[in-house]
Amino acid sequence: MSDPIRIGQLASRTGRSVHTLRWYEAQGLIPGVIRDAGGRRRYSEQHVAWLQFMERLRHTGMSIKQMREYTALVAQGHATLTRRQEILNAHRDRVRRAVEEWTEALELLDSKIDFYDQWQKTGKRPSRDFMTTPAQKRKHA
Repeated sequence: MSDPIRIGQLASRTGRSVHTLRWYEAQGLIPGVIRDAGGRRRYSEQHVAWLQFMERLRHTGMSIKQMREYTALVAQGHATLTRRQEILNAHRDRVRRAVEEWTEALELLDSKIDFYDQWQKTGKRPSRDFMTTPAQKRKHA
């Protein structure tokens, strides 16, 4: 086993503060933290990877409550694999829907920017058809 990682090192490696790491642990979001004889937390490379995964879940909109549920299931072992997979599948579906919405929003922004570019180049206001996004064209095809 590799050398244990101290909380300050973990903070540096994950870009989180020591305070945040302690909060994560208090919330039940970091499984398997051990303490040495002096009561100091000892982490491993698995904790680094785990926190990176938690960050991705959080950035993609998973609630702390859902993250807590998922972490508790992980701590229970392989008997919870099916439920963990269900949670991640449902979250992936939400993320995919959000990506689709963001993609449509980006297309609309691009269209509006192109509209203004065209207006400035020609000196004339383009027709509304000029602002039709690819998503709008797909819906009306």
